[in-house]
Amino acid sequence: MADRLKGKVAVITGAGSGFGEGMAKLFASEGAKVIVADLNGEAAARVASEIGEAAIAVTADVTVRADVEAMVTAATGHFGRLDILVNNAGYSHRNGSMLGVDEDTFDRIFDVNAKAIYLAALAVVPVMEAQGGGVIINTASTAGLRPRPGLTWYNASKGWAITATKSMAVELAPAKIRVNALCPVAGETGMLHLFMGEDTPEKRAQFRASIPLGRLSTPQDIANAALWLASDDAEFITGVALEVDGGRCI
Repeated sequence: MADRLKGKVAVITGAGSGFGEGMAKLFASEGAKVIVADLNGEAAARVASEIGEAAIAVTADVTVRADVEAMVTAATGHFGRLDILVNNAGYSHRNGSMLGVDEDTFDRIFDVNAKAIYLAALAVVPVMEAQGGGVIINTASTAGLRPRPGLTWYNASKGWAITATKSMAVELAPAKIRVNALCPVAGETGMLHLFMGEDTPEKRAQFRASIPLGRLSTPQDIANAALWLASDDAEFITGVALEVDGGRCI
């Protein structure tokens, strides 16, 4: 076991699968205590049990303020502090006309991808300020940097997340709270079929062809980047939207 996060406590949302699961397991292997938060309580419990004593599962809807506060209480109550927050939970509409997205879906996209960052800040920033610092990582997307047709409202929500990240970074810098964003290209997660419209070998080949390094992202790719941003190795990095995309945004 390495120790790049030894003594740190992290809350990771959407950690019951995909990128979040990868982050939770890697963070724990590097010495962190982890709150595995997910809307799917069974998935969160599975990941926490696979990690062991260093993890606690919390069922949480990141769009509900009380649930967000419960995640923070789990961290401070069980482990005594909160050093790292990863706003990783995400939501998307299916690839298609922007006019075909119904209003309820639009609202859910912005609740999960945008409002959740606001709610988390309300709960987490005071704790980190009292501790003398911390790290916030927002999972954005290449879609927020290089938007393509078919995912317009999702793209817009991720552009929001990137701008919020940069503004938060400037405002929170005096409190020694670093704020950065990850911008993954699509990977093997539960939302892949939405991004592509339909999950077929032909669609996958077409998508891979748009990535210079020739493959989709993996949870390990994103977790490795998150680990660096969360660690003291990145203590001078804030306000960055880090592309983890195999060259997709070039």
